[in-house]
Amino acid sequence: MYPSLLIPRDYRPSLDLRTTQRAIKSLKDLFQRNLARELHLERISAPLFVEAGSGLNDNLNGVERPVGFDVPAAGTDCEIVHSLAKWKRLALREYGFRPGEGLYTDMNAIRRDEVMDNLHSVYVDQWDWEKVITRETRNEGTLRDAVSRIVKAIADTEIDLNRYYPAVEPLIGEDVFFVDSGELLSAYPGLSPREREDRITAEKGTVAILRIGAPLADGKPHDSRAPDYDDWALNCDILVPYPLLGRAVELSSMGIRVDEESLASQLRAAGCEERASLPFHKELLAGRLPLTMGGGIGQSRLCMVLLGKAHIGEVQSSVWPRGMRETLREAGIELL
Repeated sequence: MYPSLLIPRDYRPSLDLRTTQRAIKSLKDLFQRNLARELHLERISAPLFVEAGSGLNDNLNGVERPVGFDVPAAGTDCEIVHSLAKWKRLALREYGFRPGEGLYTDMNAIRRDEVMDNLHSVYVDQWDWEKVITRETRNEGTLRDAVSRIVKAIADTEIDLNRYYPAVEPLIGEDVFFVDSGELLSAYPGLSPREREDRITAEKGTVAILRIGAPLADGKPHDSRAPDYDDWALNCDILVPYPLLGRAVELSSMGIRVDEESLASQLRAAGCEERASLPFHKELLAGRLPLTMGGGIGQSRLCMVLLGKAHIGEVQSSVWPRGMRETLREAGIELL
C-alpha cells in the first residue's frame, strides 16, 4: 500500500516514548549550542508566515504550493513559509550583522505537497541559519569549511547525548567526503540520483554533494533548486548513511547565496525572469543586500538519525494516513 515506506526487520526502539521526548529536548538544546559555537551564530526570532507578494517565500523545487490565507485586519494575503532563506538575508541587513557574524532560528513550515514516508512529513522543522560573507570569501573553500563545522557540531552532539542516554550510540564522525554532483553521475551513470546518494554514503560515510541545481551531462540536475536563493555553483547537500533504513539521509541543504550576477543568470536559466520585479529580488539586483551563505538543518531528521528511529513520526507530531499508522504500529513503530 505504501511502496516507499521502509520497515526494518525486528525493529525495537532503544528509547520509550517519554524518554524519547526528553531526549529530543536534550538533543535540540545541545546541537543548537554546538552549531552557534562552530559558525559564530546568534539566535533570533523568525516569522511563521510572510506576505504573499513579497517574494520572500522560497519556491524550493518550484512546484510546491504554499499554504495561504487572508488577513482581513491587515488587508493582505499571507503564506506559511517554505523556508527562510530570503527572509534571513533581509534580517542580517536590518539587524546590522557584519562579515563573519550570523544568525540561526527555528523554522517551522507546512508543505502540503510533500510525500509521506520514513523521512518526509507535511510538517517541516529546521534550524535555519545565515551569515554574512565578503566578496573575497564567496568561494568553495568557505562552503567546505562551513560543512565541516556543521558536521563537527553534529558529532559533538552525539558524544554529549550519549552521556545522558547511553542506549543511543554515536553514528556520525567528523570526517566529510566532498564530491561534485557531476563526478557522482560519472561514477554511477546507470543509477538514479537517490541511488547514487545511497551508494556514495555507503562507501564514504558522511558526504557533501556539491553543485546542485544546474543540469548535468545527462541533461538533468542532481536535484531541483529554486533559482533565487542558492548559487547553483556554490551549494551542497549533506548526507549520512543510515544502516537502519539501508539508505542515505539528507540532513542539510546549504550554500552560498546568489549575488546579482548569479541571480540574473539563474532566473534566465529557469525561465523565471518575472521574479526580478518582486521586492526582495529588486533589492538584491540593486546590490542592497549583504553577501551571505546559509542553509537549513532538519530538526526532526537529525533527531530521528541520532536517536536511532525508523520513522520521522517517532520524533515529531504530524498527520499520517490511518493505514500507515496501523502498518507501523504492527511493526513496533509508535508515532507521536
